[in-house]
Amino acid sequence: MTDETTTSRDEVRFGLWYDFRNPAQWRRPFEQLYAQVLEQIAWAEELGFGSVWLTEHHFCDDGYTPSPLVIAAAIGARTKDMRIATNLMLPALHNPVRLAEDAATLGILTDGRFDLGVAIGYREVEFDAFGQRVVNRVSLLEESAAIARKAWAGESVAFEGKRFRLPDVRVSPVPTRTPGLLIGGMTEPAIERAARLGDGFLSTQNEHHQMYIDALERLGRDPLEGRIYAGQWTIVDEDPERTWAAIGDHALYQLNEYIGWGSFGPPDQVPRFENRDQIVEGGGFVLRDGPAEVEMLVEMLTARPQIRDVHFWARLPGEPVESGSRRMQYIATHVIPQVRARLAAHSSDALAG
Repeated sequence: MTDETTTSRDEVRFGLWYDFRNPAQWRRPFEQLYAQVLEQIAWAEELGFGSVWLTEHHFCDDGYTPSPLVIAAAIGARTKDMRIATNLMLPALHNPVRLAEDAATLGILTDGRFDLGVAIGYREVEFDAFGQRVVNRVSLLEESAAIARKAWAGESVAFEGKRFRLPDVRVSPVPTRTPGLLIGGMTEPAIERAARLGDGFLSTQNEHHQMYIDALERLGRDPLEGRIYAGQWTIVDEDPERTWAAIGDHALYQLNEYIGWGSFGPPDQVPRFENRDQIVEGGGFVLRDGPAEVEMLVEMLTARPQIRDVHFWARLPGEPVESGSRRMQYIATHVIPQVRARLAAHSSDALAG
């Protein structure tokens, strides 16, 4: 396990989520975008954000992050204490030993600040291009996880499974602080897998926390030892409706692309959003000002002590970096300190009681 086990309730981390998408209609040079985002992340650490989360997809016209571990190394060199993690990577598209080695190297480079978040994936074009079959995605993930565990422990990765056969070799060097293995999903089998195999659960939109806790109980694990890393689909700003009017079309692009890929079910059965207002009406994104977000987060974090991290999209696809920075500044000033203070007071009251 990592140092995450020592995180106290009032020290929940607040983080930022990136996909580095650069759609044609808003495109800027990728070199400029990457440089600006790295500057933004270094600045965000000074603001008080404690984590950064990177995604993975391939063959996307908008440049959706194909190489999150390379970016993670660059972030590690620019930051001091910020945790760096993937939410999420697709181990089915990687050689499991190579993935374990790269994650171990990131653990060393960042002095234990890296965690590997994974899931099974769903885009057939990606599986086909990397010589895998989407029908094998569950066993590909499970065997990759088992191999990573052996590698990070300094054990032989000798393995005989459905998908991989590996010789009696050991990965070296291994980090002193083992990366956390986090697993994401939105279905009951996927969440059961996170409870069974993972060091924590990558959630999205806060809808599946109880399902994860229930799975821990079924597996005979103490629910209070579970860890949830909660990705948020929320726009938080002083005037969120005005902000949404400016950036909602970027969210429209983001969600309709996911729908077209089959992220939420067969693309021919899941209707696309027609406009940005439909997204809010359907709950795809939630709009809140600072006080409302503080109330929501305090309630959620008090009820779910398993939550270790809450992270927000830093910028939507094609959104100017400086636009995202304004929201980050607002959250850092009007949300994070107030939530921490409320949680600390709640902990003090609980001890006094």
